[in-house]
Amino acid sequence: MGAGGWAALEAGDAAAAMAAFSTAVGDAPADWDARYGLAAALMQAGQPDGDVLNDARTLHALAVMRSAGADLARLKSDAAYAQQIGLQLYGQHHVACASVAWSMALASGAIDAPGLLNYALSLQHQGRVEEAVQYLQVAVENFPSAALHQFLLFPHLFIDGGERAHAEQSRAWARRWANAPPPAPFPGTPLAGRRLRIGYVAPSFAGSQVRQFLGPVLRAHDPARVEVTLYPASAEGEAGWPDHVKVKPIGQLSDEAAAAAIRADGVDVLADCWGHTAGSRLGVFARRPAPVQVAWINFVQTTGLPQMDYVLHADSAADLDLSDLYVERIWPIGPVFTPFERSADRRPPAASPAKQAGMVTLGSFNHPAKISDGALAAWATVLRNAPDARMLLKYRYFVDPVLQAATRARFAAHGVAGDRLLFEGQSAGEDYLRSFERVDLMLDGWPAPGSTTTLDALSNGVPVLSLCGQTLAGVYSRSILEASGLAELAADTPEDFVARALALVRDIDRLDGLRSRVRPGFESGDCCDGEAFARRLEAAFETMYDLTCDDARRGAA
Repeated sequence: MGAGGWAALEAGDAAAAMAAFSTAVGDAPADWDARYGLAAALMQAGQPDGDVLNDARTLHALAVMRSAGADLARLKSDAAYAQQIGLQLYGQHHVACASVAWSMALASGAIDAPGLLNYALSLQHQGRVEEAVQYLQVAVENFPSAALHQFLLFPHLFIDGGERAHAEQSRAWARRWANAPPPAPFPGTPLAGRRLRIGYVAPSFAGSQVRQFLGPVLRAHDPARVEVTLYPASAEGEAGWPDHVKVKPIGQLSDEAAAAAIRADGVDVLADCWGHTAGSRLGVFARRPAPVQVAWINFVQTTGLPQMDYVLHADSAADLDLSDLYVERIWPIGPVFTPFERSADRRPPAASPAKQAGMVTLGSFNHPAKISDGALAAWATVLRNAPDARMLLKYRYFVDPVLQAATRARFAAHGVAGDRLLFEGQSAGEDYLRSFERVDLMLDGWPAPGSTTTLDALSNGVPVLSLCGQTLAGVYSRSILEASGLAELAADTPEDFVARALALVRDIDRLDGLRSRVRPGFESGDCCDGEAFARRLEAAFETMYDLTCDDARRGAA
């Protein structure tokens, strides 16, 4: 029902679409497709109604759960059963369906920290970030803990202007959970020819995304210049590192005991590679086990900890005034924030698929939370003005039919028909690498751009167009593109983003010529020069340590 409504949306006739879908909903109140259409029409008319869209999601999710064998009557009356169904759906990456099950559990009175967290995360993973923040705030207020509070920090980065809110939340976290007593002072003994002792902290190195960034550095570290120790949660799986890299697990130790162990190792510079992500050990840094403490890799924002001395950033971050966003001192580390380890199993370079298909395929492999209203509006503008183009949205949560339908409705509000969108879930190995051969141009999101997804795309020869305005995230994206010789893919405004995208989409030969430059430029650029990055990092850490020793001597004088 409501077929005429979808055509009206594509034509930009919001009034006709609202009339058609309102009639369809009145004739069949359980028709979730008509409700998605009505929600899209209201959005197109500038009258968004979250209740209409939420009703569509709920009806759709219940239909999905019913088809999977769930007992809907029991869902409404048995909170434990609703929680169980939510967990099953979440494990299958059906986050929108899971959110409906968990909302029913909460409505039945099953209000506890895990339930609120699960519900908030299921909202966040759909891109319903503001709602997720509200439930996380409720969770933190009623069930305070350091780990739960950390979940409240990250989603602010998906919201326009959220960098400032994130900084405030980080400081609040530190005041509440990292207020450790001051440790005994360090002697401030100069290196005097000995090797610098560096420690890296993360719950996992070999088994996490950190490997792609830290791996090139660990292999390039000069064992005649530095001693390196990894402090993961467990030693299991931490194999394959160079012989000079020691591994000392701290997962079974309290923050106080882990700090004591690191201090006993005589570490000079301790680098956190995880930030406020789940599994964080920032409580260890609050006890200052090393004279120099640095934030790096997995979290480019402030930790909020006054005990953290520095945060590493690309040189271009110096162009911004970030003083009110950091408690740490920003240390420029070179042209790029980190090096990157490209896959050894990449497929041979390929021409733009549009050369064969005769139509351009745009793509985004980013988390749905990164598809903000502003980014989606720009993408839709490109699609609307390039009627032969289509877009592939690929992420593990896009297997959820409810998330797919809601995303189609958001695009429909901008006049883009749903059949121009392709959805795919997670893939790995060669299947993942082959997926890049199907995309002509990646469109990045904002205010939270891609990171690993951007680097993966460039590594596999796919150009990535990013909005690189005057924000920390924008500076990060710009550093990657400029380091790869692709400055023309760094847009300054949403309007500039759309104009650059359309110029490429409308000229397949130009797009193919750009593609031929992407992989060579990336491979010969600073992102792939782990050796040079390691030398800069070692020099930076040595200088930081020398400055700390100077301060200690002046304080003792």
